Amino acid sequence: MAQMKPKSVAVFNSNDIYPVSADSTLPFNQHRDIFYLSGVDQEESMLVLFPEAPEEKHREILFVRETNDHIAVWEGEKLTKEKALEVSGIKTVYWLSEFDRVFAELMAQSEIVYFNTNEHYRANVETETREDRFIKKTKAKYPAHNWAKSNPILQRLRSVKDEIEIDLMQKACEITEKGFRRVLDFVKPGVWEYEIEAEYMHEFLRNRSKGFAYTPIVASGNNANVLHYIENNQQCKAGDLILMDVGAEYANYSSDMTRTIPVSGTFTARQKEVYNAVLNVKKEATKMLVPGTMWKEYHVEVGKLMTSELLQLGLLDKADVQNENPDWPAYKKYFMHGTSHHIGLDTHDYGILWEPMKANMVFTVEPGIYIPEEGFGIRLEDDEVIQEQGEPFNLMRNIPLEAEEIEDLMNS
Repeated sequence: MAQMKPKSVAVFNSNDIYPVSADSTLPFNQHRDIFYLSGVDQEESMLVLFPEAPEEKHREILFVRETNDHIAVWEGEKLTKEKALEVSGIKTVYWLSEFDRVFAELMAQSEIVYFNTNEHYRANVETETREDRFIKKTKAKYPAHNWAKSNPILQRLRSVKDEIEIDLMQKACEITEKGFRRVLDFVKPGVWEYEIEAEYMHEFLRNRSKGFAYTPIVASGNNANVLHYIENNQQCKAGDLILMDVGAEYANYSSDMTRTIPVSGTFTARQKEVYNAVLNVKKEATKMLVPGTMWKEYHVEVGKLMTSELLQLGLLDKADVQNENPDWPAYKKYFMHGTSHHIGLDTHDYGILWEPMKANMVFTVEPGIYIPEEGFGIRLEDDEVIQEQGEPFNLMRNIPLEAEEIEDLMNS
């Protein structure tokens, strides 16, 4: 509210419940922005902020769907006005049926409306959202108002984490660790990728996570060279590696871990050589996550680290580097994705990439080397909190990472 223009109103909508077919729907998943601002995790809820409202009670308003005994029996308990106050701290709560009347009054008192459009750099949304429909309807009904964007304010707010948020993300990482340790005990030649996924899911659910923070990747052998391999339907063979990119959610906060382990419990000499090269890049890249670092320049520096390791592994030679295309450097043949992204309420979380990194931003660090001709790919990933001074704080510091430790645990 402190960053809104004078005489302005901001509106935030919940996500839709999306249909599958017949009477089937996907499970409800709350829009992260209204959840972040209000703590309300219920469909059809709306949040309205009007810092200069003539009536003080209209400076923050929550609209929730009216509940009754029939709804309670068929769908379970919904927020009452009292419960909505308890969850959100917002004193003025109306039923959703009153929205048009109240909003018309607020619009008569304001000049600018903040709309919450999705401007994430990876967004590719073809579905019309509840937010989209609200924007269309409001522009048609109130054409004399000016429009503004909530997204830049939210990107800056959400990218810097509160202590409570970091604690929740730590909990998500601890649940992920339990899943990983369970899998180290389970994996042996002949198991199927989906069985490994099931082991994670079992451990996540029994620790009060709703499940995976994103679609899990359990990729054995050459499947690891498909960056978004999610079929998880192949058998794990002796001598192969398994790349597992998985993370538990907790209280809507994400964790994001990648580990690569040997099906047989022991790395070959070549696998370990490549593994340690990835680990070296990861360790050196992590040191660069400090306040003031620019995301784009950081990736250029990581590219130099990776080039050095690939030369030592014999995957590149000096001629490859000397003749490289500056827009697609030689190292990209074996490491073609970015090293770090913001993480928080979304796995690929909000954050403005052309602004410098700040303390309490949380980033993944996830270098990889992918060698289809040798039948394996290796990626390693942890979640790191940027500190005011010194190196970042690793939320996954207790999850086994060194090749020898993974071998010891698998063979113990």
